[in-house]
This record gives sequence, C-alpha cells and structure tokens, in this order.
Amino acid sequence: MARHGALIPARIPAVVSALVLGGAWWWAVARLVVAPEHAGTVVKAVAVGGWGLSLLPIHVASRAALAAEAAERARRRRQKREGEQEGQQDGGEEPYDGRGEAGSL
Repeated sequence: MARHGALIPARIPAVVSALVLGGAWWWAVARLVVAPEHAGTVVKAVAVGGWGLSLLPIHVASRAALAAEAAERARRRRQKREGEQEGQQDGGEEPYDGRGEAGSL
C-alpha cells in the first residue's frame, strides 16, 4: 500500500498546471473588467472557456462513484432475486396478482 507522502510528487505537475491555468483565467477576466476595449479575441476565449470549465464538476461524476453505485444496485437486485427464490422454495404464498378472490373462479 502506498504511503500518503509518496503521492505528493505525483501531484505537483497537476497543482502547478491548475495554478497556471487559474492565473491565466483570472488575468483574462481582470483584463476584460478593467480594459474591455483592449481585450482581444484570445482573452475573451480564455475567460469564457474557463467559466465553462468551472461548470464541468457539477455534471461529471467520478468513475469510482459510478462503479460503486452500479455495484450497489446489482447487489440489491441479487438479494431481491434470492429472497424471491427462497420464498417460492419454502412453500411461501404466491405473489398477489391483483385479481383477488373473483379472479380465481
């Protein structure tokens, strides 16, 4: 099992990239606010693109969370199916089909 300290060097490039990109976005937004007449197409694209990326975490779930949710659903289906089979094998009552007494005549 990896120690927590061993993961830090692997995260350094990601942190540096996030800081650089975040700084570029803040610079573009500040330039648009302070001097919009001097802001070019690239500055506007950086500002709009960064705002669009900020919405991404709302709509994206991690694969691990999705896999865990799918595994939980499968476990519940399996338990339900096993419970139904045990009820039939133990001589349990037939499931109610909605017909009532009149339907059995």
